Amino acid sequence: MRIGLHANPNKPKALDLARRLVALVGSRAEVIASKETEECSPGLTPTPAPLSALGVDVLVALGGDGTFLYALQRTSAPLLPINAGTVGFLAEVDGDDQEAFAAAIDRLLRGAYFLEERMRIATQVDSTRLADATNEVVIHTSQVAKMRLFEIGIDRRAVGRLRADGVIVATPTGSTSYAMSAFGPVIEPTLDAMVITALAPFQTAPRAVLVEPSHSVSIRLVAPDKDAVIVVDGQSETRLPGGSEVLCYRSPRKAVFVRFASRYFPRLYGTGILPWGAVTATAELDEDTDVPAHT
Repeated sequence: MRIGLHANPNKPKALDLARRLVALVGSRAEVIASKETEECSPGLTPTPAPLSALGVDVLVALGGDGTFLYALQRTSAPLLPINAGTVGFLAEVDGDDQEAFAAAIDRLLRGAYFLEERMRIATQVDSTRLADATNEVVIHTSQVAKMRLFEIGIDRRAVGRLRADGVIVATPTGSTSYAMSAFGPVIEPTLDAMVITALAPFQTAPRAVLVEPSHSVSIRLVAPDKDAVIVVDGQSETRLPGGSEVLCYRSPRKAVFVRFASRYFPRLYGTGILPWGAVTATAELDEDTDVPAHT
């Protein structure tokens, strides 16, 4: 088994976990660190490689949600996200729990996990394709306190215009991220859908529209002399000249996560995300319950 390793180089806790992972794996598998990780922890693994060229069976990412999204834009390998950051909402394991961390590495080596696929959004600006989005594509004004006029299209047929600070097109995974702050719904992440929400719309109710992903969603900057920017997963930012069109559609390349238990809704307890109060007590899941060995 070839295990890729990518740690946020700006988080000492992530680098400490990377060294511990190498020690835990020992000779049971080959570990290959990304060059970004190796540069901050020299000698971690014998043959580091760029993140996009690791060629591994599984990639272990150590950091926060930004680290996981960064990795997903650069690899198609299944991702085991381990939180060493602030939020880590996408994480499967809490890096502060040393026992859980060691158990996760052992289960990974034993193949006692399953793979969860999540929809991503493919995006192109005119004829230029951008990175796929696991969370969202955001088109917003490039000037503070200046709105833009956007034309929204479904299958490239205009369905309406709105004046706003911006427009978000989110996946179900991203429904609990930026889109939620714009009054978007919470969507179970194994579903496929695109959510369109406006950022601070002018004279329009702040409502979201859910689109079946066999359709495409287009956003056009109406004014030819008013530019904007497009941001994919908070990782990459591209200037949009006035008159540009952004096309979003379901990507054929899904994000794949290594999971040990199906526990999406329990993860939301205490976060204030769900529109109802948390239960007073929950049964603990046995970590080996109903989790088939991965083959």
